[in-house]
Amino acid sequence: MAGVSDYFSIGSTVACKTCYDKEIEGEVLAFDQQTKMLILKCPSSCGRASLNDVHIVNLSLVSDVQVKKEVSPTMSEPPQSLNLQRLNTRVRNQIEEKKRMVKALQAGVSPQGQKLFIAISKTINEITWDGPNIVVWDKVTIIPPYKIENVQGNSDDKAFTHIKKVVEKHMRDTAAAESQQKDQPSQSQQQAQKGNSTQ
Repeated sequence: MAGVSDYFSIGSTVACKTCYDKEIEGEVLAFDQQTKMLILKCPSSCGRASLNDVHIVNLSLVSDVQVKKEVSPTMSEPPQSLNLQRLNTRVRNQIEEKKRMVKALQAGVSPQGQKLFIAISKTINEITWDGPNIVVWDKVTIIPPYKIENVQGNSDDKAFTHIKKVVEKHMRDTAAAESQQKDQPSQSQQQAQKGNSTQ
């Protein structure tokens, strides 16, 4: 392993050749000296300037490493500190979401009900299961089979009207997606058609 340093400064540009003969060059985002793991930020493979590819490289498995541009630790900006409170909140929310989905599965909720629940929970946090029923804002209940006519609550309430519109949009989107899938012939059908046209 030629040119492997004991330390790579954040912001330096490093090029390396993997054990698969793939060459990777990018800016050092992180380096763990103990595990010899290097994280490189590279230009996006899709070509969009606003995006980047991130490669995690095990330096034990590279054949060549070269530092193209060294940035001294004093020149580079210190790494930004993590917002632990925000990360913890995100973890808690994800755990709650998974618990709600497990609760739905235990109640024997249909895939349609689960999809509707996920669609509503993307914009509304106050949503829960009451057995197989979806309860939103403790005001509106959607019972199986989760259609527009299955939305229950005070019809004069704005919450009821809003949830009914959300369910209606979800039904439209689902129907559109299903019809689009039906319109597109399967790969086996396309191959059969190609085979017929070549004969």
